[in-house]
Amino acid sequence: MKLSLSVLLLGSSQVLGLELQKPIKAAQVPSSVISSASDSNAPAYRDDLVSLHKSLVEISSISGNENEVGKFLVDYLSARDFVVQLEVLPPTNTSNPGKPRFNVLAWPGPNRHPSPKVLVSSHIDTVPPFIPYSRTDADPTADTVIAGRGSVDAKASVAAQIIALQSLLESGRIVGKEDSVMLLYVVGEETSGDGMRFFSDTRSQLSPPPDFKAAIFGEPTEGRLVCGHKGIFSCNITVKGHAGHSGYPWLGKSATEVLARGLVRVLDTDLGSSEEFGNTTVNIGLFEGGVAANVIPERATARLAVRVAVGPEIGGEKIVAQRLQDVMRSVDEDAFEFDCNSGYGVVKCDCDVEGFETTTVNYGTDVHYLQGNHTRYLYGPGTIFVAHGPDEAIKLGDLETAVEDFKKLILHALES
Repeated sequence: MKLSLSVLLLGSSQVLGLELQKPIKAAQVPSSVISSASDSNAPAYRDDLVSLHKSLVEISSISGNENEVGKFLVDYLSARDFVVQLEVLPPTNTSNPGKPRFNVLAWPGPNRHPSPKVLVSSHIDTVPPFIPYSRTDADPTADTVIAGRGSVDAKASVAAQIIALQSLLESGRIVGKEDSVMLLYVVGEETSGDGMRFFSDTRSQLSPPPDFKAAIFGEPTEGRLVCGHKGIFSCNITVKGHAGHSGYPWLGKSATEVLARGLVRVLDTDLGSSEEFGNTTVNIGLFEGGVAANVIPERATARLAVRVAVGPEIGGEKIVAQRLQDVMRSVDEDAFEFDCNSGYGVVKCDCDVEGFETTTVNYGTDVHYLQGNHTRYLYGPGTIFVAHGPDEAIKLGDLETAVEDFKKLILHALES
């Protein structure tokens, strides 16, 4: 059968051609990634799953430089008779010059299906630094541990989703419904969510625009279906003081002292909590100020990441941001300047699917950025506790379980 490939250029006038730390050791793998999966009944797709996951992890795709892994997915899906379209994002300061960033859209072939009912999606970017692929066994078993950057977050979900859909197609379990499923793999989730936001903003350019009834998002959830996750916003804080000789502190105003006192008060205050999501947490990611040890600091800055535990989804972050500012101004009414970037409150997902354990998570996802009135599912293999760290790794048995679970979710979404 002739393979089909079309290229959709959104935000770019150039046609995109198709030619377009230290490795982890087995002993370093945390016990949290070890499961009791049995190898007695290896699935028929094991080799394909291992191969696809390996290829994805071997390609460095740190946010802003996702071009190579995107091209790999284009080739992989096209060779399996998927119709593939590329959605090219406008260049950004983090982009690699000469290498466009693009989302990968795909439908089971041979024709593009304009009105899919179910979207299956994850992200192809990772956090830095790149960690090479490795695994504990040359001949994989369910107990094989696979390591490398993205092996969990979120290339495990990407590989499991693709193999799950292929398995459903090959088994004939979605005969007559092939045109109801669409794959979407986006860039930039780990930074600003610009890939999903761009897709959401521009999908009207697809003809006709897709009107999804359900979307299945892949993230590391330890194989549980997520009922919701915390919201998030970032805040840049500047304090203006008055410089002077450190021997006479009453003659100046220490910006670092004011900022430190304000931050401590914030950390000691409940900015918003709920029974389902716990308490709002604040991470002081950056703190800078002053010019010398014997000079009263005239200026100090901090950058915060705030995980929001209250709603509503649209506006919950503003409630917490205002509380944070009020608390800090109670230390000094005039010294603070705030630049709290837009975010969102708690995000609710559907978790009423038979056969799944459920949970809530503290991290952000692309779920919020896909606008529309659709059911939202969040699920994936691996644990967030090793994602973003030097010991990122997953068991093959957990990957295989995810394939079966994604099949269940796709079937459930199609039948709902």
